[in-house]
Amino acid sequence: METLTATEPEATSIAKQRSLKFRHASALTKLMDERQDLRGVHVFADFVDDSVRWSA
Repeated sequence: METLTATEPEATSIAKQRSLKFRHASALTKLMDERQDLRGVHVFADFVDDSVRWSA
């Protein structure tokens, strides 16, 4: 039987967080594309949308 080290659960947690951040940014960008009227409603949403576009 294999025992987990302290770094394996942390690595799994970090990978899950990165995946969640990517999905959130992707969904937000898709929403902002579909709903132009939302632009300017929330500053952080605009920031994330612009950041994703500049990094592509």
